[in-house]
Amino acid sequence: MPIEARDIEALIRDAFPNAKISVQGDDGAHFAAEVIDESFRGLNRVQQQRAVYAALKGKMDGAQGELHALALTTKAPE
Repeated sequence: MPIEARDIEALIRDAFPNAKISVQGDDGAHFAAEVIDESFRGLNRVQQQRAVYAALKGKMDGAQGELHALALTTKAPE
């Protein structure tokens, strides 16, 4: 079953309720997301992105994952 951008945003929002989140993509498998959250301050990009991937609760896991590709940009607010 394809996943929708709003589903991805909801999963991320659960983990980062105060974040500025933007998710684009409409083919059901390939998306781009930008997540800006204060909790990223002091973390390197790998740590930030791991936190977001963890919020996706396995939706990207393996060949059977609902989400095939996510281009992810993360940062702390300026």
